[in-house]
Amino acid sequence: MRTNIFQVVKAVLAAVLFSLLFVLLFTVIIQLFSLPLNVVKPVNQVFKILSIASGGLIFIRGDKGLIKGVIHGVISVVLTYLLFGLISWSLSFSWMFLVELFLGAVAGAICGVIAVNIKKNA
Repeated sequence: MRTNIFQVVKAVLAAVLFSLLFVLLFTVIIQLFSLPLNVVKPVNQVFKILSIASGGLIFIRGDKGLIKGVIHGVISVVLTYLLFGLISWSLSFSWMFLVELFLGAVAGAICGVIAVNIKKNA
């Protein structure tokens, strides 16, 4: 039980760090190439999914990959949403947040299943 919790916590922390790194790099790219602002939201969604996938694939092991992945995905979305809201001083909840939670849960579930099966066969 304790190892499952630590796996999820480490996966969440990794996902948040990857998300921060991706957003930082994307901010530099936006500044350098003057990209339109309508590109930001879809790219941020891709970054969140990639961050969840990275954290899950690195740290989730053993069994119950689906459950650990869903928990990891949902917590990662909530923490990144709160973190970026605090950074920008604008925290607002809308139906898009529910969509992000769903996408985070699905991405986490898929990664959890893949991570557990990769680790078993390796």
